[in-house]
Amino acid sequence: MRYEISGTVMQTVGIDLSPGEIVYSQTATMAWMSAGVRMHTNTGGGLFAGLKRSLTGGSFFVTDFQAEGGSGHVAFAPRFPGTIMARTLRPGESLICRKETFLCAEKTVTLELAWQQRIGSGFFGGAGFILQRVTGPGTVFLDLSGEVVSKRLQPGEPIFVHAGHVGVHEPSVSFDIQIVPGFRNILFGGEGLFLACLTGPGEVWLQSMPIMNLAEEVARYLPGSPDRSGGGGGALGGVATAGLVGGILGGILGSDN
Repeated sequence: MRYEISGTVMQTVGIDLSPGEIVYSQTATMAWMSAGVRMHTNTGGGLFAGLKRSLTGGSFFVTDFQAEGGSGHVAFAPRFPGTIMARTLRPGESLICRKETFLCAEKTVTLELAWQQRIGSGFFGGAGFILQRVTGPGTVFLDLSGEVVSKRLQPGEPIFVHAGHVGVHEPSVSFDIQIVPGFRNILFGGEGLFLACLTGPGEVWLQSMPIMNLAEEVARYLPGSPDRSGGGGGALGGVATAGLVGGILGGILGSDN
């Protein structure tokens, strides 16, 4: 299998498959493919596997893409501006990902549930209790929002992150939450009440543009928003705005990747 990631803001990954090679993705991520590629949509391991995948923000079904006869080509594209991160995993090697991060992978890579180990992280960490875990062997492609910055943490070394910017981390990295220090920081700092605390050893990948941050900025410019009307636009404007924002969020944060 060979692949090439193209683009800057709206990236795609094109994969060349040899005869018999298979990659799979969640639904609605394939962009184009050659005539020599066969699609097969399935639950990816049965009813229970599909249900567990749905809990992580993924799709109930997955689609296999297999080259038949000769070689084939298939390309995938995320639904949101960002960066496609490719990682080749060794047998048994895993990564912990935010919901809806998985784009596609070789068939040998497993996609499953990962639970937050601490209750506080699940309630206040911005990702919920349920995350995604991908495990090798094989190459996996992950979709992160905006640009990606990687940090290698030494044993016991912490980094404090606005929860929405946490993208992917190795299982050896512990994830916890801490209250923002200082009363004025909490009231006027605009960073919320909690920060995520990631502690090494291990590598973390941070994303520069959380989806909710963009959604909030878009909402400011919608008709009826307080920033545009100076008041709130009345009940009708508020309902229309809520409906439009809901439509945008539904498209971005829906069950597909």
